[in-house]
Amino acid sequence: MSEKIQLEAIVPGELFGKRLDQAVAELFPDYSRSRLQNWIKEGELTVDGKVLRPREKLLGGEKIVVDASVALIEEHVGEDIPLDIIYEDEHILVLNKPAGLVVHPAAGHADGTLMNALLHHAPEVAQVPRAGIVHRLDRDTTGLMVVAKTIQAQTDLVAQLQDRSMGREYEAVVQGVMIGGGTVDEPMARHSKHRQKMAVVGLGKEAITHYRVLKKFRNHTHIRLKLETGRTHQIRVHMSHINYPLVGDQLYGGRFRLPKNCSERMQETLKHFRRQALHAKKLELWHPFTGEHCSWEIDLPDDFQRLLSVLDRDASKFDYEL
Repeated sequence: MSEKIQLEAIVPGELFGKRLDQAVAELFPDYSRSRLQNWIKEGELTVDGKVLRPREKLLGGEKIVVDASVALIEEHVGEDIPLDIIYEDEHILVLNKPAGLVVHPAAGHADGTLMNALLHHAPEVAQVPRAGIVHRLDRDTTGLMVVAKTIQAQTDLVAQLQDRSMGREYEAVVQGVMIGGGTVDEPMARHSKHRQKMAVVGLGKEAITHYRVLKKFRNHTHIRLKLETGRTHQIRVHMSHINYPLVGDQLYGGRFRLPKNCSERMQETLKHFRRQALHAKKLELWHPFTGEHCSWEIDLPDDFQRLLSVLDRDASKFDYEL
């Protein structure tokens, strides 16, 4: 199944000399440049009834017609999976993702994902690529995510991610005691040998993470992080790269070690914290329909709070100066 998209516009004189792909991006701002270019290449966008190449120059006065279709998501079905919805209107949905919930169906996770939950809760997202999911969190990372419920909202939110006007802040607990905050500006790409991992790679894509210290413990640090870019596993890779891997990170944390002289309770807490201690705490964006600046902040999950409590007690026991 697919949804029909039918659009028309007359090229105004001020777009004289513009390339076709540039002109239609201005005429139809609700749709991404890549989608518009695909329509041009597939002959679903015509100029005075003719199929032109994206780089063809326009004179003004031409009639642009789009007669295209957007495939609906058919291979995945909705499932009645509870969602912790923080905000919702007809354009966007903001939710608090729990640990253990996979975002997209993939090998080994064909169902039971956030996408399946969204298709059940808001069936209209089947008309939006990736069911409106514009950014993702790892399976065991908790916190705030925004979902687009229309193609127009998706285009706008993706643009905000690309121009870095969408703000995303996280909290994490890392191994080791940090001296202070800083920035990790290291490019990333797929690991050359371990394909399930990402790594800092000289010729990789730009990746920038800012961090600041919230509280120091005897052997750990509670930090706040802000992303400029959104590479896969970015925070986990960057913190591991500077030798402060996240507590509980099975992929990037290295060999598990217990701090010296820690209590039995602390030993049990660290041994059983089997996910990365990472939470998407704050989300800021410009509403794609109203243009209003929106901001949400969500509490740390229970397991994260218990971890901090145990670390705090350990520090107090040893009269550690925080």
